[in-house]
Amino acid sequence: MNQKIRIKLKSYDYNLVDKSAEKIVKTIKATGAIVRGPIPLPTHRRIFTVNRSTFVHKKSREQFQLCTHKRLLDIYNTSNKTIEALMKLELPNGVEVDIKVL
Repeated sequence: MNQKIRIKLKSYDYNLVDKSAEKIVKTIKATGAIVRGPIPLPTHRRIFTVNRSTFVHKKSREQFQLCTHKRLLDIYNTSNKTIEALMKLELPNGVEVDIKVL
């Protein structure tokens, strides 16, 4: 087939992203395809500031942060066996997988 597949992984927990990327790399290497990655992409941080009190202590605030961790995998020299292995792969909940065929 010789097509390129790009996989993006996203999660709030970096351990889940790393474990699922490792699992994908193992299954793809077992089928004989070439894998480049996992490449860590920049972490997206969302910071929320909330007032602790509604009226009297307005200057007293609390901050929360939500981090989104991302990884990128490129797969070369794919075959039908590689695609079937990817379809049967069980990944943990909380990991968003985006697959593009280029």
